[in-house]
Amino acid sequence: MVSRIIEDPASRLAWLLGTGFGSGLFPLAPATAGSLVALVIYWWSPLSGYSLGLFILIVAGFFVGIWATDKMSTAANPDPQQAVWDEFIGMWATCILVPKTLPWMAAAFIVFRILDIWKPWPIRRLERLHGGLGIMSDDLLAGVLGAAMLYVTWLLLAAI
Repeated sequence: MVSRIIEDPASRLAWLLGTGFGSGLFPLAPATAGSLVALVIYWWSPLSGYSLGLFILIVAGFFVGIWATDKMSTAANPDPQQAVWDEFIGMWATCILVPKTLPWMAAAFIVFRILDIWKPWPIRRLERLHGGLGIMSDDLLAGVLGAAMLYVTWLLLAAI
C-alpha cells in the first residue's frame, strides 16, 4: 500500500501513471494486473498494430514513464512493485506487430509476461540502469523481443 502522503500535483500525477492508473496497487501480482489493464486499454483503443499512433504512444509513454517511476523510486526501494507503467509500455510494444485479434492479444500477454518474469539476457542487464530508466528499459526490451517473436510466428503461420 502507499505509505506516504503525496501532496504536490506532479507527484500525484507520477503515482497515477506510475501505478498504471492504480492497477499496480492490486495486492496479488501487480505486474500481471498492470499488463492486463494495459492490454484492455489497448483492445478498446482505436489504435492497432503497425500504427504510427501506437508507436508514438509507446515512445512518449516510455519517457513519461521514466519520470513517473523515478518519482516512485527510493534508495530503499529502487523498483517498487506498485510501479507498473513499465508493464503498460512493454505490453503495448509486444502488440505492435501483430493483428489486434483475441488470439494474438492472448499470445502477446503470455509472451510478454514470460519475458518480463524470466528476463533472459540482455533484458536483465537493463535493470541495472539507475531509477526510472532501469525500471522502464527492461520491460520495453521485453516488449520489443516479444513483438519480434510474435511477428516471426505470424509470418510463419501466414506461409503455411
